[in-house]
Amino acid sequence: MRVETVKQTASTNADMKALAGQGSAGEGFWLRAERQSGGVGRLGRKWESPEGNLYCSTIVDIRAGDPAPSSLSFLAGLAVYDAIRSFLPDADMVLKWPNDILVSRAKICGILLERVKDQVVVGIGVNIAVAPEVADRAVTSLADQGASVDAAGFLACLSQAFEALVKIWRERGVAYILSEWQKLAHPVGSMISTSDERGEKITGEFAGLTAEGALCLRKTDGTLIEIHAGDISIG
Repeated sequence: MRVETVKQTASTNADMKALAGQGSAGEGFWLRAERQSGGVGRLGRKWESPEGNLYCSTIVDIRAGDPAPSSLSFLAGLAVYDAIRSFLPDADMVLKWPNDILVSRAKICGILLERVKDQVVVGIGVNIAVAPEVADRAVTSLADQGASVDAAGFLACLSQAFEALVKIWRERGVAYILSEWQKLAHPVGSMISTSDERGEKITGEFAGLTAEGALCLRKTDGTLIEIHAGDISIG
């Protein structure tokens, strides 16, 4: 593993995509910025990037025989969960589909995957020192929860967890990763809500994941549907 830290950039994911496109970045390389001026989260949302938090990106090479690259979203969530757990061993934590981690029912991180040819750029942002406000969403940070660690120290732990999980992902496949994810996620039967492509609210019970990681939702009328993208709320 190799970590390069820059004082400021627009986006570590954008930088890493450029390096990947040039063929000058490979698996095991991590880019961290102390600040970002143009961080982006899922669905094109702006990712606030005050100094003190973790903003980083890494690359996974897609090799012949590898599991589906989209499953790296769950792998990344597990890696962040494991790293947070090492600093907050007793915290109330849950993984939230597709790739959120909630601590004390509040969002603490963001994960964004982007494909460049035969590589996947995995961007990870974790609230270490500060919890920037997010509209209509509770947020927290490691500092808020009582952890004593800085961004560089957290990344040292995260990168090790990520590397170990990538090895397991290749050896044991998607089914194992999804099984481990579900053990730490909102339990089957939890009431969740989301919106369809027309923006209409859908509510039902979490009924597990498909073999590819889509969310299964059992509507109040008993109909079982699959959700492949979007946000959910629990409860």
